[in-house]
Formats: sequence, structure tokens, C-alpha cells
Amino acid sequence: MLNDPTETNSTAGAETTGEGGRHVRVVLVDDHRMFRTGVQAEIGQTEQTGVEVVGEAADVDQAVTVITATRPEVVLLDVHLPGGGGVEVLRRCAALTADTERPVRFLALSVSDAAEDVIGVIRGGARGYVTKTITGADLVDSIFRVQEGDAVFSPRLAGFVLDAFASTDAPPVDEDLDRLTQREREVLRLIARGYAYKEIAKQLFISVKTVESHVSAVLRKLQLSNRHELTRWATARRLV
Repeated sequence: MLNDPTETNSTAGAETTGEGGRHVRVVLVDDHRMFRTGVQAEIGQTEQTGVEVVGEAADVDQAVTVITATRPEVVLLDVHLPGGGGVEVLRRCAALTADTERPVRFLALSVSDAAEDVIGVIRGGARGYVTKTITGADLVDSIFRVQEGDAVFSPRLAGFVLDAFASTDAPPVDEDLDRLTQREREVLRLIARGYAYKEIAKQLFISVKTVESHVSAVLRKLQLSNRHELTRWATARRLV
């Protein structure tokens, strides 16, 4: 049974190790309990993987509290969270990230593969970014690589980071896009890619009714009439 999101593991100092003697203490930050449960089941078998999940959180405030209390080596951080998102967690934990003796390193784990999300959290201080399509074995490997100080990215996402940091020009501000919340942007991209409401609900771990509400909000804010206009709008801005 999973702990309450704000609850920490009293065995945080345990020396249990997996194969090869590796051991890393991890905090999971994601607002979907079912997803946290799945990740814990996949990677949290300490004796086999060497990964010890020492805490969980579902929003920004909980994340800062748990991370500060447990001081894990690695935080698996979702980009879109209640309370300000992953970037806000990084901002409030900047001192822990900068600690040269016991640094807390962040690995973004998100359903989003949008360039602005990737670049935002990397500029915020995360050491890597992988999508939720990653396998359990690859995720464990990524966690240990981040613990060791490596930068880790899903292959397609690495290009976003290289392009962003190769240019000194600030990205243009899109006032229309800025009107949308992070969740509305996720729904917008999936709609523009041709996903049905049920498919979007499954991928984002939300209800179909919630998807419909987000689509209605996007159409209203962008002053569009239907999903075909929305698709053209997103394509013109290279959001698809």
C-alpha cells in the first residue's frame, strides 16, 4: 500500500542495495496516484533494482515538503502539477540542487514531449527529461545516470535542448498560447494530433468529461469554433 503523498519513509537511511551494489533514494512527484503506484511497482523493488522510493507528492507544496525532509539523491518530477508545475518545485528546491556535498538531482518524467516543457524544466535545473513511454528498466538506468551527474534525455527531446541552448535569442512570446494552462496545452496538442477524447483521457489519466471541459476552454480562449480550426491553429504554430 502506498504512503500518503506527504508521508516519508522512515527507513530512508537503509543500506539495502540492488544488483551490483547500487543504491539510490528517490522521491516520486506526480499528481496522478495511479501513475505513482505504477512507477513504484516498476522500479521500487529495492533488492532487485537498487531504487528505494522514500517519498511521494501530488502537488508543489507537498513536493517541496517531502524533498526537503528526505533529501533524496533523485526526484522523478512531473512537469504539470497543481501549485505551479515542476518549474516551481525546481525554483523552491534550488538550494538543494546546488548543494555540492549532497545534491538533489531532478529527472523530469512527463507525458508531455513539447519543446517548451522540456526547455523550461532544464533551464529550471533538471538534469534530464524522459517521457512516460519509457520502460521500467530504462527508467532505472536513467535514475542512476542522473544520480551520477549525467544529463539524460529521451532521444527526440535531446534535440530540443541542443537547439535551445545553441541560440542566444529568446523565444518569441505567443500571447494566445500564454492564455492556456499547461493542461489545456497538453489537450490541445493531442487533439491536433487526431486523438479521440477517450484516448486523451487514457493518456493523461483524466476523465472524458474533463477532456471535454478542457477542449471547450481552449476553443473559448482562442476564439475558435471546432477541433478542425484548432488543429490548423496548432499546426501553424508547430505545436503538433
